[in-house]
Amino acid sequence: MTSPHTHAVTNMPPLLDVQGLNAWYGAAQVVFDAHLQVQRGEVVALVGRNGAGKSSTLKAIMGLMPRRTGRVVFEGHDLSQAEPYQAARRGLGYVPEDRRIFTDLTVLENLQLGVQPARCFADGSPTPQWTLAQVFALFPNLAEMQQRPASHMSGGEQQMLTVARTLMGNPLMVLLDEPSEGVAPVIVEQMGEMILALKAQGVSVLLSEQNTHFAQWVSDRSYALDRGVLTSV
Repeated sequence: MTSPHTHAVTNMPPLLDVQGLNAWYGAAQVVFDAHLQVQRGEVVALVGRNGAGKSSTLKAIMGLMPRRTGRVVFEGHDLSQAEPYQAARRGLGYVPEDRRIFTDLTVLENLQLGVQPARCFADGSPTPQWTLAQVFALFPNLAEMQQRPASHMSGGEQQMLTVARTLMGNPLMVLLDEPSEGVAPVIVEQMGEMILALKAQGVSVLLSEQNTHFAQWVSDRSYALDRGVLTSV
C-alpha cells in the first residue's frame, strides 16, 4: 500500500464548509450540530461504527435527508436549501453505499449516462476532466467488461462502476459512502488506490468509513462520529 503524497490547497477558502448541520429521519434527529471543512485536493474521512451517523451526514450534505438545518457551502455556493441535482450540477459527486447502478444496462452504458460538461474551479483553474480512457485506466477491470450487463457484476465491481460513473460527471469533490464495506480485500486495495489517484488529480474526497486502517491509509485527516456527534481527530 502506498501513502498519500500530495498536499491539499490550503491558502484559500475551503472547498466544502459545513456549519451547524442537523438532520432528522421523521422525529428522530441523527446528525447533531456538525461542523466540518474539506480543502481543495484533500481527502477527509468520517470514521465511526455502524449506525454512528456517517451515511446520514453525507446524505445531509448532499440534500438527501427529509429534513436538515444548518449551512452547507460548496465552492462559494450556499447549498443549504439546494436539491441533490443542484448540488450535483455544482460538481458535488455522491457515491452511495447501496451502489445505485442501472442493472439492465451495460457497463459502458452506465458510464455514458454519467457524462457532464467540463468544469472549472471558482478561480478559473480547470478541474480534472475524465474520459472513458482515463476511467478505464483507473479501473482496468471495467475496461474488460464494457459490454457486460451491470446485473452480472460482483458487488465490488458494481462499487467500482458507481465510482466510475460519478467521475464521468467531472466532479470537484466526491462524497464516498463506505467504500470498503462488504467487498473483497483485493477490491478494498483497488478502492484505496483509486482514492489516492483522485487526490493526485486534485479531486477532493469526503468518505465515511468503519475501517480505521483504511481511513488512515487514504485520508489526510479525519473526524470521529458517535451517535450523530462529530469531533475532529
